[in-house]
Amino acid sequence: MRTIGEVTRALGIRQHVLRYWEEQFPMLKPVKRSGGRRYYRPEDVALVAQIDRLVHHEGYTLRGARLALEGKGKSPAAEDDTGVAPEAAVMSEQVRAKLQSLRDELASALRHA
Repeated sequence: MRTIGEVTRALGIRQHVLRYWEEQFPMLKPVKRSGGRRYYRPEDVALVAQIDRLVHHEGYTLRGARLALEGKGKSPAAEDDTGVAPEAAVMSEQVRAKLQSLRDELASALRHA
């Protein structure tokens, strides 16, 4: 079992975020000992890692991630062959297009400077 500090350091998230996720994801229930100290089992750590991936890397909202974890979200068949949900892929494409546009503007400005 791991403490909240160990889990957050291992996954690169903040403690207050993890405590908030405990409120938002009913399936995330670490063992609480005297004084309210939290201990995370390996399955809890795996769930936190999955939530982090959905929210911070795949563009899910907290509600969308909760629904996906509960099995009420889009099925894996709704993902493309890269394993990315279509809405996350569209968002990534939009970000990529915006970055390309900014890069082109910057290159143009530097040429004329």
